[in-house]
Amino acid sequence: MSVLERVREQEQEQRREATQGVAGSSELARAREKLKVDLVERLGLSAVASMAMNDHIDAARAEIGVACQAVLNTGDYQDLSSQARELVVRQVLDEVCGLGPLQPLLEDSSITEVMVNGCDRLFYERGGELHAAERVFDSSEQIMLVVDRILAPLGRRLDKASPIVNARLANGDRVNAVAQPIAIDGPAVTIRKFSNRITSLARLVELGALPAWYATLLTWAVRTRQDIAVAGGTGSGKTTLLNALSCEIDQRERIVTIEDSAELRFDTHPNVVRLESRDASIEGTGAVTIRDLVKNALRMRPDRIVVGEVRGEEAVDMLQAMNTGHDGSLTTLHAGETGEVVPRLVLMSRFGMDLPTEIIEQQIASALDLVVMSHRFADGVRLITSLSEVGRGPHGGVELCECVHFDEGTRTWRLVREPSFVARSVRDGRLDAKEVAKWTPPSP
Repeated sequence: MSVLERVREQEQEQRREATQGVAGSSELARAREKLKVDLVERLGLSAVASMAMNDHIDAARAEIGVACQAVLNTGDYQDLSSQARELVVRQVLDEVCGLGPLQPLLEDSSITEVMVNGCDRLFYERGGELHAAERVFDSSEQIMLVVDRILAPLGRRLDKASPIVNARLANGDRVNAVAQPIAIDGPAVTIRKFSNRITSLARLVELGALPAWYATLLTWAVRTRQDIAVAGGTGSGKTTLLNALSCEIDQRERIVTIEDSAELRFDTHPNVVRLESRDASIEGTGAVTIRDLVKNALRMRPDRIVVGEVRGEEAVDMLQAMNTGHDGSLTTLHAGETGEVVPRLVLMSRFGMDLPTEIIEQQIASALDLVVMSHRFADGVRLITSLSEVGRGPHGGVELCECVHFDEGTRTWRLVREPSFVARSVRDGRLDAKEVAKWTPPSP
């Protein structure tokens, strides 16, 4: 961790400690509302609005912050402690220049997800566990104002005519917002924060998500162009693992990534094309689906196609791409366990092409090579669990052979059998025999 990151974490921790003592009190809320009124009376509404609209946010916060301090020094705020004064100024700045109660949560790097359930309930996830925020929104109108502030630069809007919206912030954070009449108890907002800390399998090993020998096996799988599907539940770390796997791709290869919300990062790879789907406009036109992008990617001379997640009819196009010379492609899908992967792929593929199940299973068996499972446990820990090899069954269909077994009771991994691609790649010269000989995973 860099010095700057440590300083920021210390500042965030100090902010959390300061907030615990006074945040949420009625006295603080009254002081915050009074300060906003006094600020407008002192500067004028148009002047405050003009400063808030300044593209240079830091400058605007500094300018309005000075005005807030002047109001506090000359107004009736003697009962506020210095700690409370700092907090109320920060909250006013967050409302005027930022995203209100969401601002400190989004700035806190230890928080991975933020959830708004109406005006009186605000939760966040830290370390895999949910916590209730100290401060909540004052009204549904305040939530809608914050959502408008998020969506305005993206050319999107949330209202009764368009009550569901999915968007991505400039920093990669994913936003889902639902408004009335769909959301019965008031606007609901979910923000999944993008983390750029985990960009390699080595980093996952450091975090204990998988052992080093398992990471080496996955590195070999990517290097030898195995078609890999990462499966798991919501929030299990599928995209994080996909990003780490993608970073193992040779820099001489051309990569085309396809996502609903662009999260994958290739900061050091020289030849990457990142594509992102688009919802229909307010007029109902201009939608570009994942399936459209997968089809188009085939015309872009890709060495690898990386699909952030297959959720529907695009599954059949992904399988066809894997079967038509684009070996080494990567994707993710939702599945609770390994046995659910094939039925899910069959179901999604039939959305796109009405073929018999047997035909689709043949496509899956010839397209996919490996299925890696990612799991989020009740205590919030995310681990890369089992690895299975995909092949044809003795009587047709798809057969999944477990290669790496994960014991949930002891949270340990063991090698059940060496994947067939390892020996095959040694014979083909794609893997170094000496390197493989030194590989010493625990065996049954």
